[in-house]
Amino acid sequence: MENRSDNSDEKPSGDSMSESATVLDLTSFQLHDLESVELPPSLTELDLTTNRLSALDPRIGQLPNLKKLSLRQNLITDAAVEPLSSWQLISHLEELVLRDNQLKKIPNVVIFKKLLVFDVSFNEISSLSGLSKVSSTLRELYVSKNEVTKMEEIEHFHELQILELGSNRLRVMELLENLKNLQELWLGRNRIRTVNLCGLKCIKKISLQSNRLTSMIGFQECVALEELYLSHNGIAKMEGLSTLVNLRVLDVSANKLTEINDIENLTKLEDLWLNDNNIASLEGLAEAVAGTREKLTTIYLERNPCAKSPNYISTLRQIFPNIEQIDSEVYA
Repeated sequence: MENRSDNSDEKPSGDSMSESATVLDLTSFQLHDLESVELPPSLTELDLTTNRLSALDPRIGQLPNLKKLSLRQNLITDAAVEPLSSWQLISHLEELVLRDNQLKKIPNVVIFKKLLVFDVSFNEISSLSGLSKVSSTLRELYVSKNEVTKMEEIEHFHELQILELGSNRLRVMELLENLKNLQELWLGRNRIRTVNLCGLKCIKKISLQSNRLTSMIGFQECVALEELYLSHNGIAKMEGLSTLVNLRVLDVSANKLTEINDIENLTKLEDLWLNDNNIASLEGLAEAVAGTREKLTTIYLERNPCAKSPNYISTLRQIFPNIEQIDSEVYA
């Protein structure tokens, strides 16, 4: 049974922690340091999210059972995080969260040979240089909301399942070919113009929202894909989708589409987002969605010219007998 120290409005008491406690959650205590906190050697998880820490307490490096360490939303700088690289006693750490701090570079975490989750999102990191020293055991990597301009030093992550690089300054998709186990790729809010998935076939979720795409070509080999998010680009034609027979969610809203194409084979499609385009008419829609008529439960077409037609709702409900939502209207 886990012993958990829950947050409260009171300061954590050094006398209140059981020597056998395994999880210590000090989220939102606004601590400037851990002087008043006891750190039992039995801890496997230490959560210090949303405090005012600007340095790492050296006692953290003396927790031989520690598997998860979160320092999310503190005041940690590059210099403050340096001691981590020499803390041999916690080298078996599996999850390290440094999200939302003041880092300007990838920290040296070469010591953690069993690392599974590494999160340095919401910092000021300008380069992925340093990732080559991160263990190849990694399953989840989060570097969103930084200032990264180039995908690099990721080739050795053969076990990686989730890669989050959204809200950076990336222009080119590259070096993905070795990530054979990748399940989710999040690249929204970058400056990418062309899709290049380097032959990935197992991926299930892709987000390229708010980039500079003008074409959908490039997803054809992603036959396991279940969710595809391409809103807020400059795409003028729906194409390259016919092989994506496992697709459940397709979001191509806020583009430059004038008609619906290439989805007649998508028999598993449940959610279709087409709002904020230039689709003029519902004529031919039934044929265009022939394979998904029974399965589709949600469709968004608002703010297209076709949404102003007098029989807009009734036509859609007739085409899709099991529809549950049209735009913001729910019919379940």
